[in-house]
Order: sequence, then C-alpha cells, then structure tokens
Amino acid sequence: IWSVVNGHVIDASLGYFINPLVTIALAVIFLKEKLPPLQWAAVGLGVVAVLVLTIDYGRPPWLALTLAFSFAIYGLAKAKLGNQVSAVNSFAIEAGLLLPVAMIQLWIVSLQPSGIAYLSHGAVGAVGLSLYGAMTAIPLILFGLAAQHLPLKYVGFMQYLTPSIQFVLALVVFHEPMPAVRWIGFGIVWSALALLSVDLVRNQTKSKQG
Repeated sequence: IWSVVNGHVIDASLGYFINPLVTIALAVIFLKEKLPPLQWAAVGLGVVAVLVLTIDYGRPPWLALTLAFSFAIYGLAKAKLGNQVSAVNSFAIEAGLLLPVAMIQLWIVSLQPSGIAYLSHGAVGAVGLSLYGAMTAIPLILFGLAAQHLPLKYVGFMQYLTPSIQFVLALVVFHEPMPAVRWIGFGIVWSALALLSVDLVRNQTKSKQG
C-alpha cells in the first residue's frame, strides 16, 4: 500500500519478482529441499540482479528486499505449520493477533486532524473499502492452502504472476521512470525466472514419463 501511494510500484514489483528466489533459498536452508543446478543458477542470478539495482539506486533496494523477505518468511511459516492448522483457522488466528494492533492504529488515526476517513466518500466508498478485506483474505487463504499441498519452491515460482501485473501498471498507468540500468536489473531477474520455468516444465515432463 505504501509503495503504491508513494509512487514506488516498480519497487514493489521488483520485491515480488525477487520473492520466488528468496522463497527457494529459504526452502533449502530451513526445509532441506534439494535444488537442481538450474534453480541454483536462478538464485545466483537473483543475487546479481540485486547488486546491479543497488548500483542503480545508490543503495540496496530496501523496499523490494523487505517485501521479498517478509512474504517469503510468511510462506515458510505456512509450509512449516500447514499440516497442523487449516488455512481458514490459520487466517483467523493471524487476524485475531493483529486485531489489537489494528484497534490501536485506528485510535491513533482518530486523533489526527483529518480523523477517520471511512465515510468521507459516501456509502459507495465505504462499501468499496470494506470489500478490500475480502480481497485480502481470500488470496491469503488460498495461498495457505497452496503452501500446504505444494513444495515451497513451487509456491515461490508461481508468485511471479503478481509482480508482472504490477510492473505493467507501473509503466502504463503510473508512468514511473525506468532507467537503462534498472531494465538490466529486471532483465536479470526475468532470466532467473525463465530458468525456474524451464526447470519446472522439465520436472513435470519427467514426472509424467515416470
């Protein structure tokens, strides 16, 4: 939300592009999953991409890295606890733990001069804001189900669909700048994802033949 409001949709897209590579790395470290050479190469390209973009930004792309690591850790937790708690119950527990934090935040916002803007755009706006809850909850529940039934490295692979949409929106709708060096960095990330795609297709072919 912060990245969209403040004109950093490209950074958000990068974070979610890097996320599958971080997810794969965590799968190796914590779940002891074995990676074929192509996936190792993909992770290596991801590291190179971060270095290239660090040169472009003049600093590490902290927003992108924060998104990538936070969501990858969330996926790891889902994978580790998936057999113990159902997806719906897991989401209910998470929402319950965050409820006190949300109430405190709402109270702080109410103290600001602008106050709570929930009804400031009329009934249609209020309903639209309420629907954001469902738009958030349903994907998270489905993600929890996927993490329970698929190897974590495949869950990571599928997550590059979202940043593809974000990237197009950043360029076409929000017209964010895209210097040449940034194109190179993204190109390296896309090359890494292409390697993951080749490896996934090859594994699926082997499974069908077996």
